[in-house]
Amino acid sequence: MTFVAGPVRVRVPATSANLGPGFDTLGLALDLRDELEAEVLADGLVVEVTGHGAGAVPLDERHLVVRAMRATFDRLGKQPTGLRLTCTNVIPHARGLGSSSAAIVGGVWLARELVAGGRLLLDDAELLDLAAQLEGHPDNVAPALLGGFVISGQDADGGFWAVPAGVDPRISAVVFVPADPLSTEAARGLLPAAVPHADAAANAGRAALLVAALSGRPEELLRATEDRLHQDYRRPAMPASLALVDALRADGVPAVVSGAGPTVLAFADGLGTAATEALLARCPDGWDARALMLSSTGAVVVH
Repeated sequence: MTFVAGPVRVRVPATSANLGPGFDTLGLALDLRDELEAEVLADGLVVEVTGHGAGAVPLDERHLVVRAMRATFDRLGKQPTGLRLTCTNVIPHARGLGSSSAAIVGGVWLARELVAGGRLLLDDAELLDLAAQLEGHPDNVAPALLGGFVISGQDADGGFWAVPAGVDPRISAVVFVPADPLSTEAARGLLPAAVPHADAAANAGRAALLVAALSGRPEELLRATEDRLHQDYRRPAMPASLALVDALRADGVPAVVSGAGPTVLAFADGLGTAATEALLARCPDGWDARALMLSSTGAVVVH
């Protein structure tokens, strides 16, 4: 196995998972991308970070992208003698927009690209499985890798799978990002060990409807994004986020908590429309709001 000379670059999109009823199974890619660059050195490790996470994330072997790269090199069978990694981050950290999944997907992708013939040695299905193992679940890494709207899960034998679904090009999103972060672990810690059967059944129906709504029936998005499994249980950790979700939904806007939160995602009808501009104007004080198209592409190499 040999390494390629010079740097390789990849752009990886932000993602939003759950989307209301699709807990741990549904996710989509958003047109907001981190850019990562890496190259093999004679020795040592150099990590540079600008943007989100600068001054806060470790700049050594503990860095999540480096850990993902190391795991991929192990899978391929050889570690490089040295590495340089540069991360330009625009995805907010610990806000429910898939920053950790973007880091993992970026890392596994970079490592594969740094190996001559890497795509022959590790195909996209194997890359997805490795990324999902590192993250622990596939709902964010799948759209980060594949793009679009993705249904994903885990088989009884532990293997991960992902199936891309269609997305209506008319649909966009407005994300409302609060100033304070929330760890996924803290949000998951609020979930009960069991839920009422009626709530589980209701969510199953809504998740199925959401697939249809996103693929061509946007008028069904409000009904399709109703959730009974996780959002209300997490209200104590992000009361302002759930209050915004409640207010938007009361006005007919299909709004959900993005991933584990605390970002709120509202589905909209494109960029620059009156409805989208009105949504942006509802951003709470101290929060950041932006309108984004859904991204049909996942991780892409930058030439």
